[in-house]
Amino acid sequence: MSSMYQEIMAFVLTTSGWILESSTLSTDYWKVSSNDGSVITTSTFWANLWKHCVTDSTGISNCRDFPSMLALDGYIQACRGLMIAAICLGLFGSVFALVGMKCTKVGGSDKNKARIACFAGVDFILSGVCSLSACSLYAHRITTEFFDPMFVSQKYELGAALFIGWAGAILCILGGSVFCFSVADSFSRSHSQANYIYRGAASHSRITTHTRGQTKPVKEGQTADNSSSSRMQHFDKNAYV
Repeated sequence: MSSMYQEIMAFVLTTSGWILESSTLSTDYWKVSSNDGSVITTSTFWANLWKHCVTDSTGISNCRDFPSMLALDGYIQACRGLMIAAICLGLFGSVFALVGMKCTKVGGSDKNKARIACFAGVDFILSGVCSLSACSLYAHRITTEFFDPMFVSQKYELGAALFIGWAGAILCILGGSVFCFSVADSFSRSHSQANYIYRGAASHSRITTHTRGQTKPVKEGQTADNSSSSRMQHFDKNAYV
């Protein structure tokens, strides 16, 4: 598979992952109340990075935004920062990928486009790592409280937003790795082509030098034959005189 098709596949993967990460930030269900041990469920509690809600049996939801950013738990603040960083890195990576791909007409020479595409791949990998860290940190807090026997408050389970964030992170990491490997492949191919051109030029110069060295004794032999023939002609003229 050529490097251009690899870059197109990587761009599709990374863009899909970035869209999933962006949708994760605003998704409601980061954690959902657990019904373990409950016979009758009259309400469902759920929360995300911005608000805490409850839905009753009639389907009516009442939400309350977090009143203060500084009063939040540390893990929620860390998840917010990581997800915002993941979205910003993915946005920058998309712009750099469009400039550095071989199928576009911007970006300058092939060497500069390869460097820009590699930088885009690094951006997408960092974006995936940030999203993966945020979702894993939030999930670790949920599972720690769920399996803690001394925790008596409402317990929660993993919400759909966490799985969406994990999927987007994996796609971004895979696509960014493909970007980096395609650039390395293009660099190795250009290096091999340069070596081939250099060897061809060197062999051509050797052949030219060898042929020039062989023509010299031929010319000397020809001059010797010409001198001997001129002497014979002069001897024939004297003989008849």
